[in-house]
Amino acid sequence: MLTFRGLDDPGAFRAQVERLLRVASPVALTQVQDALTGGTPLPPRPVLLTFEHGHRSAATTALPVLAAHRVPAVAFVVAGLVGSERPYWWDEARFLIGEGGYSRRLPGRSAADAVAAMAALPDPDRRGCLEELRVTARRSAPGQAQLTAEDLRALRDGGVAIGNHSLGHARLDRCDDYVVREEVVGGHTLLTELTGEEPSAFAHPHGVADGRAEALLRGYGYRSAFLGDDQLFDLRSAGAVRPDPLRISRLGVDLGTSRGIFDSVLAGWAPGLRRLRGAVAV
Repeated sequence: MLTFRGLDDPGAFRAQVERLLRVASPVALTQVQDALTGGTPLPPRPVLLTFEHGHRSAATTALPVLAAHRVPAVAFVVAGLVGSERPYWWDEARFLIGEGGYSRRLPGRSAADAVAAMAALPDPDRRGCLEELRVTARRSAPGQAQLTAEDLRALRDGGVAIGNHSLGHARLDRCDDYVVREEVVGGHTLLTELTGEEPSAFAHPHGVADGRAEALLRGYGYRSAFLGDDQLFDLRSAGAVRPDPLRISRLGVDLGTSRGIFDSVLAGWAPGLRRLRGAVAV
């Protein structure tokens, strides 16, 4: 499985999609989900494209390219940001630190280190850090255009499935039970209201799985959930111990990924790892 985040170069993305079509077999979310449960096997060199965070470039940059080439994909959406101009919390934190913002919990840290430290904090502490940064920074962070409800429907109608990426992208293993439920079920409910369809796939925020979240996903009928661990997902074990459909690995790529690495991924290689002939690049 391949996962993209923001896309700022339509030409580069088009070149990667065209390369994918030459050397691999794009597959849809439902094909992967069916194969996981013993249905129709996937074709050789299967690749599922996913887009993280519900970045608006999935609609403005990726969708025209995907539709033109009839390539399916999945957009994992932070539901609480839809229709807003609120920045992602980590982008806001970086900006605020650059504007002199500080928190007592993050003494002397660079912006990148501070964001990583915040993500690992218990969720109330992370929220508290962000509030301190807002109060102490010289300026507030600028707005960031997020996906709209119309964008979600356009993606869906263009062959891009809409997946749940939680309500606010809190790291769930750092949250209490109430917040875990709010993030998972709140995101599910809002996306269902916005699109008229219940999502069947979830992307674990920060790529980290949480058992409480997985129990909720099973209860709501989710067929798959995705990690962010930069590993290939190997379906060869389906004949013996079936892979966990709620812990599907993904490889992260971007528009700056070299052609050599991109080709190695599409050919069934994970950089630095042995070849996985039956793996799915998702």
